[in-house]
Amino acid sequence: MPRTDAGISASLLFLLTGFLALQPLSTDLYLASLPALRVHFDAPVSAVQLTLSAFLAGFAVSQLLAGPLSDRFGRRPVAVGGAALYLAGSLLGAFAPSLAVLLVARIAQALGVCCTVVCARAIVRDLYQAGPGARVMSRALSWMGVVPIAGPVLGGLVQSAFGWRTNFAILAIAGVAMLAAALRVLPETNRHRNPYAIEPGPLLRNYTLVASSRSFWANALPITGSYGALFCFISAAPFVLIEIFGVSERAFGFTYALVTLGYLLGTIAVRRVLVRLGLARSIRLGAGVALAAGASMALFVALGVQSLVAVLVPMWFLTAAHGFIQPCCQIGAIDPFPRHAGAATALMGFAMLTIASFAGWLVGVLHDGSTRPLAWAVAASTAFCALSAWTLLPGNGKAHEALAEPNGAASSGPARPLNGTTQP
Repeated sequence: MPRTDAGISASLLFLLTGFLALQPLSTDLYLASLPALRVHFDAPVSAVQLTLSAFLAGFAVSQLLAGPLSDRFGRRPVAVGGAALYLAGSLLGAFAPSLAVLLVARIAQALGVCCTVVCARAIVRDLYQAGPGARVMSRALSWMGVVPIAGPVLGGLVQSAFGWRTNFAILAIAGVAMLAAALRVLPETNRHRNPYAIEPGPLLRNYTLVASSRSFWANALPITGSYGALFCFISAAPFVLIEIFGVSERAFGFTYALVTLGYLLGTIAVRRVLVRLGLARSIRLGAGVALAAGASMALFVALGVQSLVAVLVPMWFLTAAHGFIQPCCQIGAIDPFPRHAGAATALMGFAMLTIASFAGWLVGVLHDGSTRPLAWAVAASTAFCALSAWTLLPGNGKAHEALAEPNGAASSGPARPLNGTTQP
């Protein structure tokens, strides 16, 4: 039965943090290299930004299988295999002779990191109930928040000194570290492996079970909106900061880190707020801040203000709001499904990353040398986040329906098809 306290060993917390951190590290470390990649491969902005969107799209689609695989075979083998695949993709990226090969490498990285992230979320669900699980997740995300701050700084310094290939070599080193740590300390937490989880019929029924839950979408949609807004900035930031505002490659990382500092502070603050407000009201509070940030960014554009401050200040508050929303929504979306935690986290990630990758690609296509495409995309995404949070989340602070998965935490044994459905 999941624990009701939030205690966790230091080694496991470090490992879960590393698993989660591979995703932002894979995007943030080479952000300063995007303009250089455009020159190196003589490609348009939209083609170079595809290395970001393809990573996110690959991550999104592969979750639909990675989650059920972890339900069927356990968290440990899927996470270890994912770390190994991530290492292979990073090495391929470091030696990529063309943009097409780099895209393949990015997709391989996405498939690998998908496995580690899905398993990290599911492991927390295996071990903890919703409230304690959200606090454990926020602790992991707080430590992970160092990556969006340090990653761009390191990436900018490496790009200016050694070039973009060295950044991929650093990602390979990170892959080695996570693979070694997983082999050494990762326990198997899935005590109720489902032998039918990857069979087509039960797989479809598992996803149908999750998708039919109002509480699942009440949590999945707000995080989709806030992450969509954040990814628009991630994909556009190198071109907006470096090409529009003239920030140097070396200074880019420090400028970007100032924005992502908000995320770290948000994940720290939400641990205190959760105790008083609960999941639902904490998410609504974060969504309100996100909406205010997106609206102010759009207002600056509408007034003809194109300055670095008009971009960075709203984005700081948006990243802080995302730090509030992310741990609460991730736990709230999968908590009703103790027997299908892998499938639930996979479907949530698929929705979140598919929308975000499309939004990031669209910002690249609409790039016109101004901040307008970024501002309008951020405003639309944050409006979607707030609307979802305020209309779908329950008013009593609970994050799920009690009957979303009957007797899920208390029952034992593998899930088996019964009367046309997969029952716990």
